[in-house]
Amino acid sequence: MKKLHWCNVFYFGMILSALMSCTTKKDLKIFKMTGTAQGTYYAITYCAGNDENLQPAVDSLLKVFDKSVSEYMPNSIISRLNNNDTTATADQIFETIYKKSMEVSAASYGAFDVTVGPLVDAWGFGFKKREKVTKAVVDSLLPLVGYRKVQLSNGKLLKTDPRIRVDFDGIAQGYTCDWLAQFFEKRGIHHYLIDVGGEVLGRGQKPDGQLWSVAIEMPAKNAEDERQIKTILLLKDKAITTAGSYRKYYEENGIRYSHTIDPSNGYPVKHSLLSVTVVADDCITADAYDTVFMVMGLEKSKAFLVNHPELQAYFISDDQHGGFTIFYTQGFEKLLTEN
Repeated sequence: MKKLHWCNVFYFGMILSALMSCTTKKDLKIFKMTGTAQGTYYAITYCAGNDENLQPAVDSLLKVFDKSVSEYMPNSIISRLNNNDTTATADQIFETIYKKSMEVSAASYGAFDVTVGPLVDAWGFGFKKREKVTKAVVDSLLPLVGYRKVQLSNGKLLKTDPRIRVDFDGIAQGYTCDWLAQFFEKRGIHHYLIDVGGEVLGRGQKPDGQLWSVAIEMPAKNAEDERQIKTILLLKDKAITTAGSYRKYYEENGIRYSHTIDPSNGYPVKHSLLSVTVVADDCITADAYDTVFMVMGLEKSKAFLVNHPELQAYFISDDQHGGFTIFYTQGFEKLLTEN
């Protein structure tokens, strides 16, 4: 995960501050905590029967998570494995994210690929300063990209080329939500809403029986435009994440370059899809597939979803006339509060 993950708070589009209030019930109290982690924010609302302060425990868990898969930490497990440190061994966090990444990569025919980092950097959306990207630059980096070029065996990351590195930036925050949920469940807390940088997981409901409300943001014409709510949905025992191209991009010679890089050719995607919101049973799945669909574009995503009823999605595309077109799956429609 990048240290300065500034885009997540905005382009994932989850606007929660006005929507998370709970109504108190005699046997439950409402608790909220906020803080920073993984270069972004976290906000958690949970319902419990006692007033124990759980924030120190949550902050400690987030630090453990960083020590596993945060690339900005030079001594994290992912950094050491990427740097071919033979003494480094993957832990449970790394292994879970790695296995899910490989699963999604195979299912999406490589649209999701944790080895795409060198290209992300070259285009100016990673840790390094943007290069002048030419076909020769892209061609030189493509041999370092390909999820089949890495394997995890007995805790060791095996690579066909030592320069290959893995980057869990497109999936790790989703798993952070799932991991924190395990913490709450173990403590007997079953009603909560966890938001880490716009990746959201809701379990149970509010004490008054109402479901958690989550907003989807209207895509902005420019990155600095004020955020507006497009629609609101109700969430119970589901995770929701949003990926988009309208907050993180740059323009050069009149051309807008999206931060979403197609691993198959090494170039930013050029389709009209502006954002996609995915609902799944867990947050790691939703987080991975919002990236998949941003790479695929609308039509390929629609075809993919026909065979994956466990996923629901909401797409916002540029209609090329200054407006938007909306498409959402039948299952997603049932979550909306206004259609």
